[in-house]
Amino acid sequence: MADTQFKMDTKTGNILPVIDSDQVRDSDAQSIMQTYGRLPITLVKGSGVHVWDASGKQFLDFLAGIAVNGVGHCHPTVVRAIQDQAATLIHTSNLYYTQPGARLAEALKRHSIFDRVFFCNSGAEANEAAIKIARKYGKQKAGVEKFEIVSADRSFHGRTLATVTATGQEKYQTPFAPLPAGFVHVPYNDEAALTAAVGPQTCAVLLEPIQGESGVYPASKAYLDCARALCDKFDALLIFDEIQTGMGRTGHWWAYEHFDVKPDVITSAKALGGGVPIGALLARGASAEVLVPGDHGTTFGGNPLAASAALAVIDVMETEHLVSNAHAMGAYFLHRLSESPMREKFSDVRAVGLMIGVDLVANDARRVQSDCLSKGLILNAIGDSTLRLLPPLIVQQSEVDVAISILQSVL
Repeated sequence: MADTQFKMDTKTGNILPVIDSDQVRDSDAQSIMQTYGRLPITLVKGSGVHVWDASGKQFLDFLAGIAVNGVGHCHPTVVRAIQDQAATLIHTSNLYYTQPGARLAEALKRHSIFDRVFFCNSGAEANEAAIKIARKYGKQKAGVEKFEIVSADRSFHGRTLATVTATGQEKYQTPFAPLPAGFVHVPYNDEAALTAAVGPQTCAVLLEPIQGESGVYPASKAYLDCARALCDKFDALLIFDEIQTGMGRTGHWWAYEHFDVKPDVITSAKALGGGVPIGALLARGASAEVLVPGDHGTTFGGNPLAASAALAVIDVMETEHLVSNAHAMGAYFLHRLSESPMREKFSDVRAVGLMIGVDLVANDARRVQSDCLSKGLILNAIGDSTLRLLPPLIVQQSEVDVAISILQSVL
């Protein structure tokens, strides 16, 4: 393969790789399984809150890799950590001790209420581990009949067979039926429905404290209090899927902190590695002691490269005070959305930190997404009427102002 060629963008001074976008798309169409509805740009570079396509056009990235690039694109601290670790030790398998994984577990414990960590490679895998812990916990407590897991309608927990079954969206499940038994779905934020579903047969309640993929819908404190009380009553585990809400996204390290509710297990991924694939399950008390050697594992989970990237992410979040910045910029973003002339175009605006959902009066979210993209703003259309915005946690007021200006011109 020939060496990559580079060019300088005369407008911005950026050094960009020379890439034939049409060739990339043709190769994708011919060689990659077509499981994604890709947008019509080929991205080649990222820095901070911006990305550039093959033509040199700059975009303000207010989706952040779907909440992955929390510290922005190619943060120098994260890049340096990856480079240094790649030159030292990339992988060993989990048959041996390595320092980065142990240090990362300590860092996650320092910023949470949990006792132990299990590392994997993605959010779906973290939720798989949580499901396995819940099933074994239930069996230990009351035998094989205590195996049901209660989750919510409109939830999203992953695309493996078990996690897609836990996901409360039929469109993701139908192609793969029959699905594994033992999963029950109830309306989100409906305490009566949750109370009716949880009983002696329940081994866990699995909830997103803020539903992300369905449009940024926060749980009520009363609902999560109800879930905690029911789990205590029936000796079941309360599991929070914090894959999207965790790592500072909502203005706290973890969304459970907003509600003063203590889950037994949380799952994390997305922003944890700053773009390097890594997932984690955090557990406390009895749930942290369920798995023993041979019960569960993963070849790549917590390897030195991914763990070093995640440690660098946490270092950046601490030194640059990004959790408090997410809180402040989320409040500013909500203020700008509420005061702007385009407010009449919205039927609802929901925001917790830098996790923002906007319902449009008109069913034209996909048109808005496309028009914003053409004007240099990346955001996400969910269905026909909802926009989701997940800016990097490093975002500043001036960048929010640019996004508001573009969105206003499109609407």
